[in-house]
Amino acid sequence: MRALIQRVTKADVRVEGKIIGAIDKGLLILICAMDGDDAATSKTLAAKISKLRIFADEAGKMNKSLVDIDGEALIVSQFTLAADTSRGNRPGFSAAAKPDVGNALYQQFISDMSDLGITTETGSFGADMAVSLINDGPVTIWLEV
Repeated sequence: MRALIQRVTKADVRVEGKIIGAIDKGLLILICAMDGDDAATSKTLAAKISKLRIFADEAGKMNKSLVDIDGEALIVSQFTLAADTSRGNRPGFSAAAKPDVGNALYQQFISDMSDLGITTETGSFGADMAVSLINDGPVTIWLEV
């Protein structure tokens, strides 16, 4: 699975102009299931993200995790993270999991994050979404497991 995480002070996702998910301090997680991923991949990625020490401690050092700060996660599916731009100017997405598998793994990842005690909000798989955020730092990290 691939994820692009952004530390945020707030973020929301809209479908047809209506907010369907919103968080305050925490992480916006753009997630893509890749061909060959499974439930174990999802669980590994969720554990990694929940423990990443990318939030400031009392001394201003990045020493605290999402769990440590009781932060929230806005999880948005984004198959374009699978883009292959190695041939020409039009990205290919054949490395992404098929939609049914991708949706199942997206739902699994949401469940895995919730099981870790993280408050989660979500986008809508396959929908045309508008995501707004205030990136804190900015801190943006690419992860792949």
